[in-house]
Amino acid sequence: MAPSLPQGGTTATQPAEVVQGTVERVVFANGESGWTVLRLLLPGQRDTVTAVGSLLGVQPGERLRLSGRWVEDAKYGRQFRAEAYTSLQPATVTGIERYLGSGLVHGLGPGTARRLVAKFGLETLDVIERAPERLTEVEGVGPVRAARIQAAWAEQKSIREVMVFLQGHGLSPALAVRIFRRYRELAVRVVREEPFRLAEEVSGIGFRTADRLAARLGIPPDSPARIQAGIVHAANRFADDGHVFAVQEALLSAATAALAEAAGRDRPGAGPEGDEATDAERPEPPAGPGDPPPVPREAVAAEVAALVRSGRLVETHAGSEVRLALPALDAAERGVAAGLRRLLGHPAAPLDVDVDRALAWYQERRGVALAPLQRGAVEAALRETVLVVTGGPGTGKTTLVQAIVEIFARKGRRVALCAPTGRAAQRLGEAAGREAKTIHRLLEFDPQHGRFVRDDRRPLEADLVVADEASMIDVVLMNNLCKATAAGTRLLLVGDADQLPSVGPGNVLADVLASGAVPAVRLTEVFRQAQESRIIVNAHRIHAGRFPVATGGREDFFWIRKEEPEDILALCKRLVTADIPRRFGLDPRTDIQVLTPMRRGLLGAGNLNTELQALLNPRGAPVRGGHGLRVGDKVMQVENDYERDVYNGDVGNVADVDEDEGTASVRFGPRTVRYDARDLDALQLAYACSVHKAQGSEYPAVVIPLHTQHYMLLQRRLLYTAVTRGRRLVVLVGSPRALAIAVRDRRQVTRNTQLALRLREGASGA
Repeated sequence: MAPSLPQGGTTATQPAEVVQGTVERVVFANGESGWTVLRLLLPGQRDTVTAVGSLLGVQPGERLRLSGRWVEDAKYGRQFRAEAYTSLQPATVTGIERYLGSGLVHGLGPGTARRLVAKFGLETLDVIERAPERLTEVEGVGPVRAARIQAAWAEQKSIREVMVFLQGHGLSPALAVRIFRRYRELAVRVVREEPFRLAEEVSGIGFRTADRLAARLGIPPDSPARIQAGIVHAANRFADDGHVFAVQEALLSAATAALAEAAGRDRPGAGPEGDEATDAERPEPPAGPGDPPPVPREAVAAEVAALVRSGRLVETHAGSEVRLALPALDAAERGVAAGLRRLLGHPAAPLDVDVDRALAWYQERRGVALAPLQRGAVEAALRETVLVVTGGPGTGKTTLVQAIVEIFARKGRRVALCAPTGRAAQRLGEAAGREAKTIHRLLEFDPQHGRFVRDDRRPLEADLVVADEASMIDVVLMNNLCKATAAGTRLLLVGDADQLPSVGPGNVLADVLASGAVPAVRLTEVFRQAQESRIIVNAHRIHAGRFPVATGGREDFFWIRKEEPEDILALCKRLVTADIPRRFGLDPRTDIQVLTPMRRGLLGAGNLNTELQALLNPRGAPVRGGHGLRVGDKVMQVENDYERDVYNGDVGNVADVDEDEGTASVRFGPRTVRYDARDLDALQLAYACSVHKAQGSEYPAVVIPLHTQHYMLLQRRLLYTAVTRGRRLVVLVGSPRALAIAVRDRRQVTRNTQLALRLREGASGA
């Protein structure tokens, strides 16, 4: 029997208890924080109990020894809150089969596990470890596969040894795996001697995690290494918000606050609870007599100066204002300015073309009549080495690009088309009638060496480079594109400067336009055909701060008023699964996209995806290790994977699972990409997604829930971007007050950048 529950929760002074059982099911696992909820079967009990804690990486069938406390959660009831655990080998045939088939061992799925256990029974694990040559006795396992299974098992054992060390210092198993992959046999030494390296070198480990580890290892709060790590963390937070630099006073304040906050939250003995909540949701811990004193601002300033001297921060000045930037971002911004000046200062390769005849040829070929601004833009593209074309929906950007590309091709010139995302590149290719690539693919990113093959030493072999959706290009990617564009090659940047800026740092398109140093054409006329679309008309109304209208023109825009979040959710579900498919003949899984301002909450992407998956794909085969993914699900890649050539924001569908290999395949357009169980954290359900994630994409139909619970994100530019993602249909669902807040919002989120200044001044730095 489990120990009786203490009433009203537990305190840190109560002694830890130990339970031992077998994992029946993993209910939830957060790939970022490590927080896991599982069902555990204890000896002598018929019903499972719930265990929670930093247990990411445990698998069904695995036997665990957990150390922690029983608590009574107000919402979820009785739970065992684990503070540490030890993995034990399964003791039953069924346990071994579930353990091996869970995706724990690379290349070994449920089918192979079943056959191994049928052959070797309770000796299966001993055979894998001590006599792997016997694995070939099992049908479907040859010498090569047997060797792979043995190697994966050996690696897993090494990871477990690292985990034993790390979990003793408060790190989750998922992070232990990442640390092991980065440092291999040096993992324990690096963690013990240089814990703050983890924050800069290991994906998924930030300053707070490294600081918690450092505290457990006895590193004092006023250590220079800790203060410098806190400063770099604060600088990275500015970069996450899109800034290329931080003003010195702002960085000092942010770093001082981050150090104090981490010291309070992550002090030894604070417990594992912090991993289950987001920073926004987690309450600040009360100051106590055991808390270390805050780091003085003067000490932070001294370490900022040390970072500048060592080159880990770059200092520039604008009058009396001191600006501090991470070296990579400062170098990227300087590189963009220098690259554009280089292209502007070098004459383009001669292009013998009669503009009037070329335009007449294109218009007759396509049966269109170009407006004066479009004609002027074509002339500029034939004349200039760098040109920016910007305009809202319906202003003819696509037709313009098509004309320029066809004229260059007609003259036998080489044209390279690219865009920041796969979907944007696909749309560009369809419009231009030729292949378009993501910028990463065009520049031939080499994942083994972490660099682009195409650069200033091996530039692109093109006479014209067209980069569409330029508002999405951050300063780092733009720098690489500039480096790979040879002098004499024309560069055409096309985008809508009124959309959201890039997710990454910088504001390249807006800065280039603001500089006045680069020739630009602004398309302002909305064409008659486009004026018939309520989507386009309302996008321009929203941009102008006016309410959308739901009458006149085509039936492609609807505004449905609902006040309560529960009613908005219910209607969104009905629209996606029934009303829109029935009325417009659209596939709910491939043609309809829900766009929401937030990730959390009842109307956030997380909950919307859970609700829509239950309706649209209730019986899909589960993907082991996929945190709730099923075969047939619409999924999105949420981080760049250069080896698989899939990138943040790419959307696909789970095609199948291979039970023998323990892998899943995802179809991204014409390409099918295979994922190991350990790499499935990079995929999320995509029936709904944030507006930022939808940048560069278009969908046949878009449903947008709006409520005042989204208040902080109810911005005009965000709503404008969301509406312009819909091609055939846009449906707004929500409260009039929320719509009014978004439409009337005049906030202009200013990013700290110096690109416009550097382009204007024509100097290497400001």
